[in-house]
Amino acid sequence: MKNTQSDSTFPLFEKNSNLQKIIFVLLLVVCAVFPISPPTALLLGLVVANLSGHPFLPFNHIAIRYLLQISVVGLGFGMSVTSALSIGSTSFVFTIISIVSTIIIGFLLGKWLTIETKTSHLIACGTAICGGSAIAAIAPIIKSDEKQTSVALGVIFILNSIALFLFPTIGHWLNLSQHEFGLWCAIAIHDTSSVVGAANKYGAEALQIATTVKLARALWIIPVALITTFVFKSKSTKIKIPYFIGLFILAMLLNTYIPQVAYFSPSIVTLAKIGLTLTLFLIGSGLNFNTLRSVGFKPLFQGILLWAFIAISSLIAIIYFI
Repeated sequence: MKNTQSDSTFPLFEKNSNLQKIIFVLLLVVCAVFPISPPTALLLGLVVANLSGHPFLPFNHIAIRYLLQISVVGLGFGMSVTSALSIGSTSFVFTIISIVSTIIIGFLLGKWLTIETKTSHLIACGTAICGGSAIAAIAPIIKSDEKQTSVALGVIFILNSIALFLFPTIGHWLNLSQHEFGLWCAIAIHDTSSVVGAANKYGAEALQIATTVKLARALWIIPVALITTFVFKSKSTKIKIPYFIGLFILAMLLNTYIPQVAYFSPSIVTLAKIGLTLTLFLIGSGLNFNTLRSVGFKPLFQGILLWAFIAISSLIAIIYFI
């Protein structure tokens, strides 16, 4: 999401942009070198965004996208094909039901709250599938303008950040197993970054399950985008397919069937987790108070209600039916 920060917002650094850069780079180094948890990295980003500002903000969304994709592919070197297939088959029907029901309820909430149709649809798709990636894929199809897209992204990123702190706490409180928590994360947390961050904090098994299910879920961007093209009567057929998922599958194949690769896999996974921590720091550093204010109450309220629906219903289904 593109944000704007005026230097006047941070009077202490208005005439000292070099100090801004030094602080920002130092915090990046801290997140990379020291054992900083993903939630702590996000919090550090939020602090620097609202106290000193982000000196490299125009490049932030690009860095987040590529760093997240590289990190997710790296995590693939810590997984096996057998376990991934087992996890994927277990969650297939659950994934379909949760995506369809979330989008339908999102549409109804948008009508009830009289939210602009395109904004409402973007929020629903972002909640149902994979956060910002889904919004980025759907936005050009429905020809949403910059404000509509930014509001939807703002809602998703705000709730996504809260989830990173909230979900592990609830998981421990309910004494969820690694399998239950990993599946719940993948279904109910919007963006891949926070899914992986929360699951990584919970445990290694939860991380494997959450990453596999979330990336499988991301592929549903394609049918949802095609249906969106029909519903919005759009002539655009351009769909952004998350190609890095193919590299993630390749990493799993190499780790499973080539012993020489498996020897280096632990080091690659360690670097991938560092990359994820840096990604969450950058996400936090892009969320300043101006961003929060620009979202508006109704879209945020829709996002909260929709998130509560998918989080509670999926948790009940996981505990009692799966």
